[in-house]
Amino acid sequence: MEIVAVTDANWRTYRDVRLAALLDTPRAFASTYAGNADRDDASWLARLETTDIWLAFWGDRPIGTVAIWHADDQPEDETFLIGMWVSASARGHGVGDQLIVEALASAAAKGFARVHLDVAEENLPARRLYERHGFALTGGTWDNPLYGGIRELGYAVTLPTHP
Repeated sequence: MEIVAVTDANWRTYRDVRLAALLDTPRAFASTYAGNADRDDASWLARLETTDIWLAFWGDRPIGTVAIWHADDQPEDETFLIGMWVSASARGHGVGDQLIVEALASAAAKGFARVHLDVAEENLPARRLYERHGFALTGGTWDNPLYGGIRELGYAVTLPTHP
């Protein structure tokens, strides 16, 4: 397995993976396939200016993705882990673990001290994955209105400091 950064050269692969993720596990995201399928090329490329995104590959087959994104209203030393997805055929093989390791290492290298994420309360496998990597509940919750309402739980991890 290989994890690669999404760039101007491979963004179309990311687009295809993101759309596949939204079809495969729609309740895991705060956006929908319909809301993304008609986006133009410029909007997909613009995402690369504000978000660091990675793809996981088995050979030449993309099998997962993850990203980190810093919101404008977020403290400067914090970021979000977003867009996490692993294809059904690759789940249970450590792909999610490696994607998280990559994202957290990048966040630390960029000087972030804390990484936040939201995960559906019903998504126990994802919650266990995040908890294995040190994420803990923050007490924050929100109700994602998609699909009749999904309770989202806030998690965060403090990154080790690097001299």
